[in-house]
Amino acid sequence: MHDGGMSDAFTTRILNVTTGSAETVADITHDCENFLQQAARGRDGLLNIFVPHATAGIAILETGAGSDADLLAALHALLPADDRWQHRHGSPGHGRDHVLPALVPPHATLPVIGGSLELGTWQSVCLVDTNKDNPDRQVRLSFLG
Repeated sequence: MHDGGMSDAFTTRILNVTTGSAETVADITHDCENFLQQAARGRDGLLNIFVPHATAGIAILETGAGSDADLLAALHALLPADDRWQHRHGSPGHGRDHVLPALVPPHATLPVIGGSLELGTWQSVCLVDTNKDNPDRQVRLSFLG
């Protein structure tokens, strides 16, 4: 039994991320680690990352070696920004942004060991936002341990 009670076992916080008016792969690994320093305090558990937006997702990938740009290019190949989409409000081709979460899910759950994210050497936690019409995003970080 955990002596701290449920409130100690579950901690959640909203992270505000400005993605601006360009398609973005924003590395939020450091923000996740900062949250865990306070929330996990050296414990093992799980970090859930959730985006409450219909046009953004969470991806675990290498950044800084071109993979972030490659991901945006691949999403353009799969989801062209043209008028084929039935969802038609917003910027031209914006309907593609509403299909994105089916390919880049709006959540990820990651192991936390000894209070730290257990990521592979080249893995980063990234917010993927192809919606140029929404410059401000929220990401909910929740630690369960």
